[in-house]
Amino acid sequence: MAEEEPTQKTEDHDHESQAKVAEEESSKKKSGRGSEEGAGMTSDFKSGGDSRKLTCSVILGFLLLAGVTTLIVWLVYRPHKPNFTVVGAAIYELNTTAPTLLTTSMQFTIVTRNSNKRVSIFYDHLSAYVSYRNQAITPPVMLPDLFHDKKTTVALSPILGGGVAVPVSLEVVNGLVMDEAYGVVGLRLVLLGRVRYKAGAIKSGKYGVVVKCDMLVGFKKGFLGQVPLLGSPGCHVDI
Repeated sequence: MAEEEPTQKTEDHDHESQAKVAEEESSKKKSGRGSEEGAGMTSDFKSGGDSRKLTCSVILGFLLLAGVTTLIVWLVYRPHKPNFTVVGAAIYELNTTAPTLLTTSMQFTIVTRNSNKRVSIFYDHLSAYVSYRNQAITPPVMLPDLFHDKKTTVALSPILGGGVAVPVSLEVVNGLVMDEAYGVVGLRLVLLGRVRYKAGAIKSGKYGVVVKCDMLVGFKKGFLGQVPLLGSPGCHVDI
């Protein structure tokens, strides 16, 4: 019986060794599968990142191309502001009907020139009024829409005031009395509206336009009709 004990211990040791080897092999297999799964996830992540980079590159390239195209078109078709000039004026009525009420009837002939070779101009929502010492002395009058073709000149002759009483300050009333006595009255014709450009098939958005024409006219109390323009009234165009 004493001789069987070492043999039993040896067999137990061999069983323990085989169990350890089996555990180590199982651990290696699990580790290998984990590494493969991790590699697959890394590969998928890299693939997704490359796809996003490609999409961003395409979008940036498109935006760059659109910007360059817009710049080229702007350089080729770059529109110039239209020119406005007052060439005639007439005063049919200019009376103070109350201490601070003024009735007027005036007509101005304005010539506008489109100097662009490739660009046409559309005007809409045009209105006009006359001011004196920075105060309106006529109500706004709506003007018809206007198409201005390339390298053309258009004339407008709106009648403003129409005998409608407009409230003004005493400064305006007294200033007109003095200027009429002197024979020279300073007026400002103002045009307001919207403008858009057309070059071939390309149409721009709408922009606000303000035209201010300062002039001196020869006018004395009691004189009605065509009045002389003193100097060459220029107009400032703001778009």
